[in-house]
Amino acid sequence: MKILIVDDNQELTYLIKWMLEDEGFEVRSAKNGEDGYSAYLLFNPDIVLTDIQMPEKNGLELMGHIRCLNPTVKTIYMSGDLAQYSLPLEEERRKYHVGVLEKPFSRQELMSLISQS
Repeated sequence: MKILIVDDNQELTYLIKWMLEDEGFEVRSAKNGEDGYSAYLLFNPDIVLTDIQMPEKNGLELMGHIRCLNPTVKTIYMSGDLAQYSLPLEEERRKYHVGVLEKPFSRQELMSLISQS
């Protein structure tokens, strides 16, 4: 399974990438929504694991662009401030099968959401 991580926190991205590769996943990463969209087009992942709050294009905007190409793409959103995004995340949950992780999260929480995707 291929997973794309999109997050402007490069240290966290490295840690998540290491955990996922350790579990046998093929992983690519991008540092913001703009790069994430390009990476999606080149990598065609099964799951997009994206931070919500990022410069240039946030995770919700990124997924809106990706869903124009693939409306059923599996998505896991991450944020350290989920309350700020409660309304758009509720809409995402209603329309699409998305997972949500509040930072910081455990390896077990991440793997559980990936297995549900």
